[in-house]
Amino acid sequence: MALTPFFLILLLTVTGAMAEPAHPGYASDADDSTCGVAAAVAVPERREEFDGGRIIDISHYYREDMPGWESADGTGEFLRVVRSMRNGSDIANFSELRLTAHSGTHVDAPGHVFEHYYDAGFDIDTLDLAILNGPALLVDVPRDKNITANVMESLHIPKGVRRVLFRTLNTDRKLMWKKEFDTSYVGFMKDGAQWLIDNTDIRLVGVDYLSVGAFDECIPAHLVFLEKREVILVEALNLGHVLPGIYTLHCLPLRLRGSEGSPARCILIK
Repeated sequence: MALTPFFLILLLTVTGAMAEPAHPGYASDADDSTCGVAAAVAVPERREEFDGGRIIDISHYYREDMPGWESADGTGEFLRVVRSMRNGSDIANFSELRLTAHSGTHVDAPGHVFEHYYDAGFDIDTLDLAILNGPALLVDVPRDKNITANVMESLHIPKGVRRVLFRTLNTDRKLMWKKEFDTSYVGFMKDGAQWLIDNTDIRLVGVDYLSVGAFDECIPAHLVFLEKREVILVEALNLGHVLPGIYTLHCLPLRLRGSEGSPARCILIK
């Protein structure tokens, strides 16, 4: 039947509102793939907790102003759309990812600081998933100190604990949210790393800035941890929204054969 002017105007108004793009990657005009009907697109929700708070994301999301090792300019552009639907010439979006293997939340392999391990192939793909996944203890480190042998002893970490995440002043200072690399970050001193190796059963060490070792003893601390290939290092964790305690950790680096490091998605389950 013929539409009255009122219903014609209403139909055009509703159709136009539904066709309004919700994301710059989508054209405002309906195409054949939607049979001429534009569907409403929900606004995505960004969150750190899932399933009513039972699952907690402790990895940092990647961004251009995220700090990079010894960089004053942050990580820079790391994601580029090389094929786009925006101009209608492609049927899918296709992005290219370029960043260092030690960007953001990441895992170190023994080949990171030992050339003979690198040459022998002890890369990210050789790390033990049984160590990267399991019960973990989150502890608060005294806020005015690097992690020395005395600090390690004061934490009273029980025997049998295999995974420990160390929250430090780095979290309070929000260093991972600052663009410029900060050499004053808190980390392990060589004697603190050695005390952990000699006196605990810890096989996974997690920290809240880009390096497990304090800046002045960065390599010495790494050498102690990775010398026997018994400890896995997880760096730049996002621990600002988690309470101290025992959780189940799941940390999965990318399966990058030949790489001494890899970005990782790490979560805690209460």
